[in-house]
Amino acid sequence: MAAERSGTAAKSAGGVQSVGRALDILELIDAAGGRMALVEMSAASGLPMPTIHRLVRTLVDRSYLRQLPDRRYALGSRLIPLGNSARDVFGSQSSAALASVVDQLGETANLAALDGDMLVYVGQAPSPHAMRMFTQLGEHVHPHCRAAGKALLSQLSDDQVRGILGRVGMPSMTSTTITDPDAFVAELATVRAEGIAHDRSEMEDGVVCLAAPVPSATTQLAVSISGPVSRMTDDLQRRAIPVLRSVAGRLATDLASA
Repeated sequence: MAAERSGTAAKSAGGVQSVGRALDILELIDAAGGRMALVEMSAASGLPMPTIHRLVRTLVDRSYLRQLPDRRYALGSRLIPLGNSARDVFGSQSSAALASVVDQLGETANLAALDGDMLVYVGQAPSPHAMRMFTQLGEHVHPHCRAAGKALLSQLSDDQVRGILGRVGMPSMTSTTITDPDAFVAELATVRAEGIAHDRSEMEDGVVCLAAPVPSATTQLAVSISGPVSRMTDDLQRRAIPVLRSVAGRLATDLASA
């Protein structure tokens, strides 16, 4: 089971088994949509109920979890400032890399991450054009209709993707938004094969986006560019692909050495 594997790995690597198990619980609750009952944690982790009780009690006492009126447990408020701090670090470390994308391509560059089931933008370098794309940093948005969301979801298994789509839905934003899970999963197969994701006016009419995942085993990030269809020509998109891949690799190296 997940917790047993994590604990064994932590022990063999000189880590602390209880810490690994506590983190497993947080990740299990996150994967379940943010709330879970004790018996569900036990079943998913393979840990006995007394162990789950002790770990959960500690996490509640430190505000990493909170108990709901129905006696289930949800992610706690202490995780919010930690997440915000991590987001700020990603943003500050990515600024030079994103600026290089704008210098080479002339369009707005973004860095995005998965936060639970939603996409959140954590860094941005604006285009110098008067008409340019703008994204609210820290805003949580649906991933299915954005190139960055496709790039990030392509790093997950099809079952994980279907679980996310089932929980948050696939609202239609434009006439070209993919709203069928089977069609979306098929699109992700293409993204995995090509290493690049496209948003062809699926979020906003007249806006085209491209994104590449940041190759990392420890972080889920994607770098993207977006601009009006009049400027996002086939030629620019062809030039953008190696630029995005190069910057994604650079970000992976920078974050790994931070």
